[in-house]
Amino acid sequence: MLTIGYIGNGKSTNRYHLPFVLQRENIKVKTIYRRNPNHDNWDKLAGVTYTSDLDELLNDKDIQLIVICTKHDSHYEYAKLVLEHNKHCLVEKPFMETSEQAKEIFALAKEKGLLVQAYQNRRFDSDFLTVQKVIEEGKIGDLLEVEMHYDYYRPEVPEAADSFDPAASYLYGHGCHTLDQVISYFGKPDHIHYDVRQLLGQGRMNDYFDLDLYYGTLKVSVKSSYFRLKERPSFVVYGKKGSFVKETKDRQEEHLKQFYMPENKDFGIDTLDHYGVLTYVDEDGTIREEKVKSVNGDYGRVYDDIYEAVINGKEKTITDEQTVLQMEMLETGVKNLK
Repeated sequence: MLTIGYIGNGKSTNRYHLPFVLQRENIKVKTIYRRNPNHDNWDKLAGVTYTSDLDELLNDKDIQLIVICTKHDSHYEYAKLVLEHNKHCLVEKPFMETSEQAKEIFALAKEKGLLVQAYQNRRFDSDFLTVQKVIEEGKIGDLLEVEMHYDYYRPEVPEAADSFDPAASYLYGHGCHTLDQVISYFGKPDHIHYDVRQLLGQGRMNDYFDLDLYYGTLKVSVKSSYFRLKERPSFVVYGKKGSFVKETKDRQEEHLKQFYMPENKDFGIDTLDHYGVLTYVDEDGTIREEKVKSVNGDYGRVYDDIYEAVINGKEKTITDEQTVLQMEMLETGVKNLK
């Protein structure tokens, strides 16, 4: 049994973590810390202790792992505290504000023989897993180009901003999903072209990015905007023999926002309308088109990996090197802001 506690009792904890942890019989949630009980907006879990005394959480000998689900600007301080109290640590993304902070935290964990890791749940998005399946089946041939889009139409968000904070930028907040996906599957790129913008002008928030990552002849493009009234496809993949287009995103977040939880058998599951379309030339030279059944996603697989690492001593799936590389990309992107 892995016994865990949380720092933070807001949307992140209650929407993106607990619904998946509660489905796992080998993980027990013992304590949730939040600074101000008057800000509790979520139903309390039976059998879980809620406290506003951080020391109660940090000094509990039963708790092996503490999960940090607070704003990005407190991740470094809390992670350091958790490790100094000899607890393993899982941190929401973006992991830290700088790559130097990330390196320091990883070094401290290594020194103490502890695990610290970013919560990169989007590695287990259905659309991303389905793209991997299509690539590996080989029908589209040698890979030439991958386009990844993460679009919104929320003009009111950048219009309301009157200052710029790099660590609270759109690139940090959303690039931490898609860039991790690229790094996890394709590795470290040969070079990167950055196009990071404030479409509404200087002194506002970063509301657009378009990063091209090059791997030999392969180009992987990560694009995102707050001003896409009609979203671009989630993924478009091109190979020498064909293409694959996945129009819709993973549905786990959509269902969570509707409070439709993982205990439902069809939680996050694509229907036929959501399946991507594979178009390719077969061995006889015939052009074929078919729908590809989506691979099921599961954010909770991050916790499965954490369990195996902490309890059974297995290697982490989300490595320190991958997380530092992502942080360096985010920093460089913001420095190239236009």
